[in-house]
Amino acid sequence: MNTTYLLSLAFLIMILAGGCQSLKEDPKASLTPITYFKTQSDLDASVSAIYIQFARDGAWGFTNRSTSYFGSDDFTTDPGLNKEDFRLFDRLSGGSGNASLVAQWQGPWQGIYQANNVIANYAKVNSTDELKNQAAGQAYFLRALGYYYLVRTFGPVPIILTQIDVNDRPPRDPVDKVYAAIISDLQKAKAMLPTSFPGQPGKANQMAARSLLADVYLTMTGWPMNQDSYYKLAATEADSVMKSGQYNLNTPYATVFTTNNSTESIFGFQYNVSGGLPLRSSGSSSVPLDEIATNGSSGWDDYYPEINFYKAAPNCTRTDATFYTTLKLRQPDGKTFKLVPWDSPETHAGHPYYKKFRAGLNGDGVSETETVINSINPSTNKVYDVIRYPQVLLAYAEASAMANGGPTTASYDAINQVRKRAGLPNLTAGLSATAFRDSVVYERAYEFAGEFGVRWFDIVRLQLLPQIIAKRSPLENPIPANVNVNQKYLAPIPVNEMARNPDWKQNDGY
Repeated sequence: MNTTYLLSLAFLIMILAGGCQSLKEDPKASLTPITYFKTQSDLDASVSAIYIQFARDGAWGFTNRSTSYFGSDDFTTDPGLNKEDFRLFDRLSGGSGNASLVAQWQGPWQGIYQANNVIANYAKVNSTDELKNQAAGQAYFLRALGYYYLVRTFGPVPIILTQIDVNDRPPRDPVDKVYAAIISDLQKAKAMLPTSFPGQPGKANQMAARSLLADVYLTMTGWPMNQDSYYKLAATEADSVMKSGQYNLNTPYATVFTTNNSTESIFGFQYNVSGGLPLRSSGSSSVPLDEIATNGSSGWDDYYPEINFYKAAPNCTRTDATFYTTLKLRQPDGKTFKLVPWDSPETHAGHPYYKKFRAGLNGDGVSETETVINSINPSTNKVYDVIRYPQVLLAYAEASAMANGGPTTASYDAINQVRKRAGLPNLTAGLSATAFRDSVVYERAYEFAGEFGVRWFDIVRLQLLPQIIAKRSPLENPIPANVNVNQKYLAPIPVNEMARNPDWKQNDGY
């Protein structure tokens, strides 16, 4: 979607929000009917409003979108400072009163409510069926995306597909029904959307719907659904994206994270700092507290990888581009810097950091040379890629191998494309289905290290917490001895939502 067009519609969002109560007041309030869409321009503007609801600071726009995913090994945070919300989940001790958790709940719901408005009214618009269907297809895709993150994060949630009364209190629906609703929406999106929107990056197209559907099917093979039959469906959807020829891995790995809408970007949220829609999970958020630029700006120390996750990374160019291991400490003259390794006693946290999230868009996050940091900014114009082509390749590799009782030539080819770009040799031939799957999961961990929930959701569907904890360095934030890890794969429903819905039962362990 054209970024300038998105931001020109910020006023529209204020109008839409003015017609319904704040989610903070009531989680269902935004479902009340709004102004009828009369023209295609009205409809397109309302679709753009959905994107902005997902992209804003309280949803995908800031690090708190990953609060409950800090239980993963690719995420940890400072042992002190103001990071308690993240640190509690890093210690598998987060609770329903966690303030940052609200973004994980509220962000998707705001997008879902706006999508419901579009879906309820698009057919009434005076326009062509083609244009109306394109608008509705995007709304179906985004609604499915919102529910997909909700069900994986919180488990059972209400399925709300129409505008309902503000006073209604629908029950939490079982996980299998939520997945059925997600699949239904993505099938509709596939039928309504074109294969591409030339010159309009950011608009969800048919390939985005197919890619997300492949990921949904793959997730359904694991906990809590455990439906092996979905491996074949996941492989089929991923294969259709691969055969489209629209995406490739020709962009160097490091460049993917310093430019927008690369050749592998299937779907991403567009950002614009000057237009009031910044991405704030790059730049300062991923920079060490120790680092201070020549202009006095500094890092926030919000997130970085666990020590042993970094140490277990493969030796390749992708790893070099992913991790930041030599810190720049500004000296008393304010102009020169001392370079120290990540584990130097001179550092505050004693951890490596993420290099790939530092620069933002061509340095609008951290502006630096090899030896000097000029500025560190918390708000960047970098697109956040929700779906990258390697996700499709690895989904196909795993799903095709598991569906066929072992990896096929095509399974190997898919993972080897990812490994080749990473600077790795081809995967060992002749692996069993399970060994091959484990290799794909390992590959995904480092291809998507630190990216929004990707590693955590693998840990959840494969129930990997015991193995992850066993490998955890004693230097990490300590996990209490009495934690029941089997109750930590889901996040708690925020306390305010439970108060508004007294008939709901809180997730086990909270």
